[in-house]
Amino acid sequence: MTGKILTIVIVLSALIAGVAMYYLQVYAYYETVTPTGTDDVQLTTQDGRRETILYEDFQAIDSDSSPIRFRACFTTQTPLSTLTSTYEPYIGASPRNAPGWFDCFDAEAIGEDIRMGRAQVFTSQRNLEFGIDRVVAVTEDGHGYIWHEINECGDKAYDGSPLGDDCPERDNGDN
Repeated sequence: MTGKILTIVIVLSALIAGVAMYYLQVYAYYETVTPTGTDDVQLTTQDGRRETILYEDFQAIDSDSSPIRFRACFTTQTPLSTLTSTYEPYIGASPRNAPGWFDCFDAEAIGEDIRMGRAQVFTSQRNLEFGIDRVVAVTEDGHGYIWHEINECGDKAYDGSPLGDDCPERDNGDN
């Protein structure tokens, strides 16, 4: 009888721990970002200035637990050709998955649009924090997506490689 009770306790403990871990990863740490309505979507011009573009329907989530958990969606009336001729492209960006409940952000579909040339990725802000860039992808039909990318300096810092001269100084709080 003691063995059955012990087995039930172990199975229930494992089940509770699994549900708790799932909840913590998918729901607990994310917060809805309150849009400012004026500067939520910014791109870097080809001469290095940051400008806000016209946007609507902005929604975003973020988490303090990781610098790469930011995700946002919006729409814009600005033609993709205008954005491409005005703003700095971002090479090598790949959208990261968002929680399933944040259904406006489908990383697989966004990635496919980028690969097929139906979307272009632009630099929003380099080194938003050390090693992390904010990027914006805009599709031909005016849907936009924002996420954070680990840049080359971040890759080097996280794997322990020497940073090199092209990386900015790290703040004391980041060490």
